[in-house]
Amino acid sequence: MSLDFTNPAIKKYMLEGKFGLEKESLRVTEEGFLSHTSHPFSDDSHMERDFCENQTELITDACDSVDAAWTQLVVLHEKAVKILQMLDTGKELLWPFSNPPYVKGEEDIPIASFSGSLKKKEIYRKYLAEKYGKKKMLFSGIHFNFSFSDTVLREGYKRSGIAVFQEYKNQVYLDLAAKVTKYSWLIVYLMAASPVMDGSFFQDKDLGRDVLKNYASVRCSEIGYWNQFVPILSYDSLNTYVDSIEEYVQKGCLREAAELYYPVRLKPTGDNSLDNLRKNGVNHIELRTLDLNPLALAGVQKEDLQFLHVLILYLISLPSCEFDSYEQIMAIKNEKRAAQYEERDIWIENGWNRAIPVRDAALDVLFAMERFCEEMEKPELMEAIYFQEKKVLCQEERYAVKIKQQFKKDYVKNGLKLAEKYTKEIMQKERGV
Repeated sequence: MSLDFTNPAIKKYMLEGKFGLEKESLRVTEEGFLSHTSHPFSDDSHMERDFCENQTELITDACDSVDAAWTQLVVLHEKAVKILQMLDTGKELLWPFSNPPYVKGEEDIPIASFSGSLKKKEIYRKYLAEKYGKKKMLFSGIHFNFSFSDTVLREGYKRSGIAVFQEYKNQVYLDLAAKVTKYSWLIVYLMAASPVMDGSFFQDKDLGRDVLKNYASVRCSEIGYWNQFVPILSYDSLNTYVDSIEEYVQKGCLREAAELYYPVRLKPTGDNSLDNLRKNGVNHIELRTLDLNPLALAGVQKEDLQFLHVLILYLISLPSCEFDSYEQIMAIKNEKRAAQYEERDIWIENGWNRAIPVRDAALDVLFAMERFCEEMEKPELMEAIYFQEKKVLCQEERYAVKIKQQFKKDYVKNGLKLAEKYTKEIMQKERGV
């Protein structure tokens, strides 16, 4: 269910929507080891925990623009950094990379502790640790949440022929989820930023040894955090979509919907459960493939977030097409391929026995996005596309290339220096220096 941006009313409000960010970061000691202190932000709902006690998750509100969401994330990041500098137990840092620092073994990773009615969250984390191993749970990234404005959706609904507005809304987001999954390789290729690892991730005895595998993004690669199978989902309707996930739960492949590690999630308002999604419908889409970018103080470039918005608008403008099981498997293969470091090794499948170099595939999409912006008379969106084209046309502009050059030797030690540099800038700003 695409959106018709030639409709004047839809075109007028096409840039409106709600934007939210979630950023995971590990708390570490000044020596580069995982912190073992309790979560120090318990009174702030914008600062939660993810898998482990030391994995801080910063959560913005649903904002009216990309700029507003990014600005709030920066504020939250700076607040967290300042709190960590004042801990009675000693100063801590926010680790700026998606890949973890020194890890002294599985027992070095403290699962997040909950009590009372939230105890089930701790039990679920113990289940994940047993199934996937704790080390993979340390990967950190950024989630980009987006919803279209009600004005745009209601205008599209008028001409849809669908009887119920929420059903139309569900179909729009299902169509978008299929398209974003299909093009998730592009996001990974353009924004991968985790090419270096510490050897302790693989072998406890290799703590302190720099590891350079052929990955630009380890967490999105074949050795990253994936389910033990490639899920095949139904995009025909919300009910069949939920049914297809529930089938994996019933088979024991998943414990609950949150265990579906996929490039995209469709989420309802409130509790992120399949029952709530089926009952109340889709509220927004969540893109989950962004690495932390250590080259940006708060872990993400605003220009990359602006690009994701333009990409969403472009994709939802395209005609709907069937996203069958073959194409779904191909989409996940393409994402894992795009996570490789060497550009010459990345070939993007686009049909039966057809593949093209990732550089050509990326430029095809970016040029098509340019044409879309020209047709929509939105020249202000072009800069976000040009920002990505530079990475494709000049490999040295890729984040992974820059990061590998800077951190391929003494990854953790130099990562600590970077974290300390950012911390110093934030503390000086606080003092008005």
